[in-house]
Amino acid sequence: MKNSTTTIDLIRHGEPAGGPMFRGSQDDPLSDLGWQQMRSAISDTEEWDLVVTSPLLRCHRFAEQLATNRQLPLERDERLREISFGAWEGMTADAIQADAPEALNRFWSDPVAYPPPGGETMDEFHARVRDSWHHWCREAAGQRVLVVCHGGVIRMILAEVMGIPLNRSFSALAVPYACRSRVRIDQSEHGIFSSLLSHGG
Repeated sequence: MKNSTTTIDLIRHGEPAGGPMFRGSQDDPLSDLGWQQMRSAISDTEEWDLVVTSPLLRCHRFAEQLATNRQLPLERDERLREISFGAWEGMTADAIQADAPEALNRFWSDPVAYPPPGGETMDEFHARVRDSWHHWCREAAGQRVLVVCHGGVIRMILAEVMGIPLNRSFSALAVPYACRSRVRIDQSEHGIFSSLLSHGG
């Protein structure tokens, strides 16, 4: 087994146009503030070998601009889409509470047992994000990678890295707009070890 160290930076998209809501697969672009948040979160001195992005506009457009400006390869990965919120797509938290009291609280406290009505189950969501994560850990071994994605996707990846139970994955970690996390993967003759180096910066 070849020894290698892979560094993967995860960044959530900035504020989307349209304000706070459960947008999941709803494909809104970044707001002007969202663009500012993303540009402020990335320094000119940082270096990557590869940019990987969700295909949704609020991630892809920034990732494409960054990759173009820095002459980096860009990969779109459908598996990095946000969880589908089903009937909650496009609704605010207040509207959900008014329509179905306590439903949102149940989802945040145990999303495995209480998925959004008509939405993706947590097991389905976790499985596709996990497949993407393992793919890029192999494909980009030894490289520095920036992944532009969503709050739910980051929660699934960090649950995988840190062993967080799925029923705690949404409530255990705060992932605000333009939040960054850094994971290191060390591969050696002793195995593959993943560790969270930073979160929230």
